Amino acid sequence: MTRFLGPLELVGDRWVIGDPKRGEGSCVVLTRDGMEHHVRGVPEARSAVPWSRVEVLTVKAAARTWQATRTGGVVNTLGGGYGEAGPDACVVGAYLRYPREGWTVVYGHHERPYTYQHMFLLGDLFRKTAEARAAHLLGDPEWLARVVAALAPTPRWTPLPGRRVTELLRELGVT
Repeated sequence: MTRFLGPLELVGDRWVIGDPKRGEGSCVVLTRDGMEHHVRGVPEARSAVPWSRVEVLTVKAAARTWQATRTGGVVNTLGGGYGEAGPDACVVGAYLRYPREGWTVVYGHHERPYTYQHMFLLGDLFRKTAEARAAHLLGDPEWLARVVAALAPTPRWTPLPGRRVTELLRELGVT
């Protein structure tokens, strides 16, 4: 079974975005009730958002660990880079309803690099699932395991990878 898709990784029996063991240990845990922002050494969640409030979801990531640093941001800017870089490069964001507000969490980058294909597929999966008003499915570990198993082996140079996400969601009854 595939255990990760970019920054999304199966840790025990929960899907987590970010590395809870590196740096400050900041990560987003996907639960059946919603998303929880956790930091290593703090037993309770810093913040939590129920799936019922999620209207829009985004996941952004830097490809390599060094790109998620202040130096990485400067190098990216000076070099004319087009990818995510800097201390706020690895972010889960949501636009919430009732009341309408934004929710943003910076998470820790894993030591392993993320492929651009995985980063795109994960971001597209979260965006399209939220658009279909089915964000709660991201909190179902079995459902998400099937989705990750289907998307993770996508070849790097697959044309129109977003179509794979759309077709997979359609197959799973999410439209």
